[in-house]
Amino acid sequence: MRLGLLIGVVVTALFAAIATTTVVVKVVTDQQQAAQAQGYSNVSCDAAVGPTTPGQQQTAQGQAANLAPESKQIVQMIVQIGKQRNLSPRAWQVAIQAGMTESGLRNLSYGDRDSLGIFQMRPSMGWGTVQQLQDISYQINKFYDVLLSVPGWDTQRPGSSAQDVERSAFPDRYHKWEPMAAYLVQNVGQVTNVSTCGQSVGLALPANQAAAKAIAFALGEQGKPYVWGATGPDSYDCSGLMLRAYQAAGITLDRVSADQYHDGAMLRVRDAQPGDLLFWAYDPSNPNTIHHVAMYLGNGKIVEAQQTGVPVHTRSVSFNEAELVPQAVRPGV
Repeated sequence: MRLGLLIGVVVTALFAAIATTTVVVKVVTDQQQAAQAQGYSNVSCDAAVGPTTPGQQQTAQGQAANLAPESKQIVQMIVQIGKQRNLSPRAWQVAIQAGMTESGLRNLSYGDRDSLGIFQMRPSMGWGTVQQLQDISYQINKFYDVLLSVPGWDTQRPGSSAQDVERSAFPDRYHKWEPMAAYLVQNVGQVTNVSTCGQSVGLALPANQAAAKAIAFALGEQGKPYVWGATGPDSYDCSGLMLRAYQAAGITLDRVSADQYHDGAMLRVRDAQPGDLLFWAYDPSNPNTIHHVAMYLGNGKIVEAQQTGVPVHTRSVSFNEAELVPQAVRPGV
């Protein structure tokens, strides 16, 4: 009887996920058509962005306001050239994050060894002549040329794509400017809701099929016991369930919940969509204190491996719940 009920729950969830995906795909298709009518393709949706870290002194808006006039002009040119080349806003964002990291979005006449300009390109490495690498239009176009040659550049986090172009010895540093770059894309580029691409489109982002598969896996494990440190197949802890759910969808997560917080794109927890990860921390403003993770199912529900004595289950969740971290994470984006 219990097995039959469990199977019924899983089947119902699968059909719900399929139905949601169908609606979502239509929303994204409509957005793409509207974007194309404006003269560029917003096919990537630029969902791999999120709010600033809680407690950060400067918000994304404040960081953008503090840019020097030269930097603001360079942002305008990045967006303008991106539109002229019919590139999606994700490309503009990658360029902004790379430029901010390399030069503070300034056209420098110096740098490490023979590095020059906005993106610290090197003449000795074939990026162009010294004269070309002081020409802003040339630099931006050259950056876009190399970006477009990167396989899957538009299906990963913008900072990762910036690293693929720049090949820095410090690859994670490009993520720092993600929120500010998203703000600039939205406001300078006149892109509506750049951070989430509209209402209820979580399953239509690059990780859409993965999210549906991960949900199906997690729901299928309901009833199995919680065991601290377990990663299946007979028992799970909270992060072990998330690890295996997304592994079944072809996405690798870190082992523990505090590390899984860094395994995807961040967005406001209130904007979470099915498949996104929610986190709980002793201090919600400090990700280092995260102690629990669960998967959002939509409609105020989560699936989780909660604690000893409580099997894998679904339950209702409130975005005002104690210890809930104000950011959700979208794996694989």
